[in-house]
Amino acid sequence: MEQDNHQKYNRPTIKDLASELNTSSSTISRALRGHHTISDAMIQKVRDLAKLRNYSVNRSAANLRSGSSMTLGVIVPRINRDFFSNCIAGIEEIAKSAGYSVLISQSHDNILDESEIIKTMIEGNVSAVLISVAIKTSNVKHIEQLDKVGIPVVFFDRAMDDSKYCKVVIDDLKGAYLATKHLLDMGYKRIAHFAGDMNLMIYENRMAGYEKALKEYGVKIDPTIISTNTLTFENGQEQIKQFMQLKKAPDALFAASDFSALGALIYLKSIGTNIPKDFGVVGFSNETFTSFVSPNMSTVNQHSLDIGRNAAKVCLNILESPSKFNMINHVIIEPTLIVRESSQRIVLNNK
Repeated sequence: MEQDNHQKYNRPTIKDLASELNTSSSTISRALRGHHTISDAMIQKVRDLAKLRNYSVNRSAANLRSGSSMTLGVIVPRINRDFFSNCIAGIEEIAKSAGYSVLISQSHDNILDESEIIKTMIEGNVSAVLISVAIKTSNVKHIEQLDKVGIPVVFFDRAMDDSKYCKVVIDDLKGAYLATKHLLDMGYKRIAHFAGDMNLMIYENRMAGYEKALKEYGVKIDPTIISTNTLTFENGQEQIKQFMQLKKAPDALFAASDFSALGALIYLKSIGTNIPKDFGVVGFSNETFTSFVSPNMSTVNQHSLDIGRNAAKVCLNILESPSKFNMINHVIIEPTLIVRESSQRIVLNNK
């Protein structure tokens, strides 16, 4: 009786499914993965039986046999940002359709945490790593550990300026240029800039776009109204307070982050500044709150879902064609300026 109970509760295997359907284990394995060599009818029959028998894949055993975990490691600075959560959603969408699972870790913008996560992912034998680097990541030494064990790397959004890695980014320079040009077109004369860490390429490019627009309009670049490492709500509040105390205060702001732009907007409202009549604000990223704050905030849409989807596609392209491991594939996505109340000082003619 004990033996019967043991048999009853044994976990079913691929061999058990193959025996019941009078076919091979390899056919069952391919059918479970939806492989193109197996007919739709057979795939459905196998999946129905697997469901009936409560079969589940023993991933650890599968990993050992195949040498691959069928898992994409994703490293982001922080998950609690709309931008990164949307990137992850895009990655998961593409990964899932190709039979891959996704392992998500956050570095909390700490390079030591980032290094430890990479070690853990190597130990976990992930198939590839997609990474948006921590804000203080200044070199690729720890990332090169992945190269040594043959794990492909794809950067998205925050990418290192290293030509040997694939990157999926938006045209940050163009996005910043469009935002600054828009403020100039609205008649603002003295536009401040909240920049990020100049160690990262995306913030260098956003600064370059800001400067390009000013130069085109013949506006002198004034370093007294440019602040680096100003990306948080708190930094934005404090920095705009200092700027507004200058003898020649700014009358507009382009921020490289929606969070610092929000901090500035809230502070300006608290001191009675009329937005957008007396001061214009444009952020960057199109975080959800930008459409709810009053006045709602102009921003640059980074198309985060598309960034995630494209990063996953580039990654899978490498994995499915090992000969492409060393091929460089850069994808640059066009940004879109979203004009809302915080900067629309002049009624635009939409005709």
